[in-house]
Amino acid sequence: MKTLKILGIFFVSILVIVPMRCRKLKIIPSYAAKNMSSNVFFAKRPIDSINATDNNIPFVKLAKTSIDFESKIVTGSLFGMIKKKVLFREGLGSILIDNDFDTNKKFLTPKRIKNPTDLEFPYGDKEPKDSLFSNINYNKLTSAVENVFVENQKPNLKNTRSILVVYKNKIIAEKYAEGFDKNTPLAGWSMTKSLFATLFGVLNKQIGFDLNTPVTSVIDLKDWEKDKRSKITVNHLLKMISGLDWEEDYSKVSDVTQMLFLDKDMTERQIRKKASYEPGTHFLYSSGSSNLLSKILRTQFKTYQEYLDFPYTELIDKIGMNSALIETNRSSNYNASSYGWATTRDWAKLGLLYLHRGNWNGTQIFNESWTDYVSTPSEASNKSYGGHFKSNQCRKFPELPSDMFYADGYYGQRTFIIPSMDLVVVRTGLTTPEAEDDLINEMLSDIVTAFE
Repeated sequence: MKTLKILGIFFVSILVIVPMRCRKLKIIPSYAAKNMSSNVFFAKRPIDSINATDNNIPFVKLAKTSIDFESKIVTGSLFGMIKKKVLFREGLGSILIDNDFDTNKKFLTPKRIKNPTDLEFPYGDKEPKDSLFSNINYNKLTSAVENVFVENQKPNLKNTRSILVVYKNKIIAEKYAEGFDKNTPLAGWSMTKSLFATLFGVLNKQIGFDLNTPVTSVIDLKDWEKDKRSKITVNHLLKMISGLDWEEDYSKVSDVTQMLFLDKDMTERQIRKKASYEPGTHFLYSSGSSNLLSKILRTQFKTYQEYLDFPYTELIDKIGMNSALIETNRSSNYNASSYGWATTRDWAKLGLLYLHRGNWNGTQIFNESWTDYVSTPSEASNKSYGGHFKSNQCRKFPELPSDMFYADGYYGQRTFIIPSMDLVVVRTGLTTPEAEDDLINEMLSDIVTAFE
């Protein structure tokens, strides 16, 4: 009996561990292929550079990628056996595909209205004139920016790719690492959440969209209607206080890694989760909630084309983020959690839109009150998280103004808005997670002290 019990435990373990290992082995080539596809076909970066940096991270570097430039398909393989394919589609980005996917099928794309003008940054494409401010110590500012690119003793801790400092609408500092420049689109990762959430602010202004709208009133979710999930609203999702279960861990097989690198429809995984807490009482960061918001946004339009066009015609193109792309998933929903791209200057435009409380060169994109909404953190988050923006009201960075709020992305992507200083700072890179906070604190503290 004892032997049978041991064998039973062994086989149960196999049933649990093997599928988990298989999923992890599938995630690795998916990540490598997706990263390669977006960087090659959209960001136009060299293959060698991508392999040496973006895909040169634990486990992912074990995968090999091959590129078919004619079909725009990247194949990621692990040990020559486990293979995953990614297709790049102009206007929509890169999607995971399988053998059943019809690569010749026609697809809709967003209609873009890019209006280059002779105005200077940020309202046009003309290079800004040099501006000097008497209250800025430029030696300190230059030193602060340069230091962000100086590596610590341990390699690859900072890996800064760009930094841009905008004061009173004027660029006062800008620097790029080798291989990157003002025209290079860079992955925002979770800064995409902030960009996408802004669309609900636009909806709120245009049609009076109510953030207290229950999710079940716009999506048919019969299972949700039976329990506490029936009370979850759009506001709860934006503030990450829905009470829904979720595991946001990029170092292993988790909800977020399976969603991004295995799921065909990234909006569904959060829907299948139970709620462990009453809505509004518990903060839990969830990329799944962001993608559920993407599904909700789609319900606001009669046609798929209108849904595709809305982020660009009503926000992105209106503020001149001409380089920007929000990628879709295989089910044609926007990936609202992670796959937004833009140049450093265009990410700064999003920050400036919030600095000016929704007013873009005389046009009100969203109501001023929307800025207050996203920048005001919930009590459940210990005053650290607002409406898809992080907040410094929790004093995470005690040397920096408490009114600072920011778009925050994996690997140290940040767009900081500091209203009390009329300041926007954008920083991108490939920083190891354990070094992000120290880097950001030092960088911003040094920049702030340059103001006298």
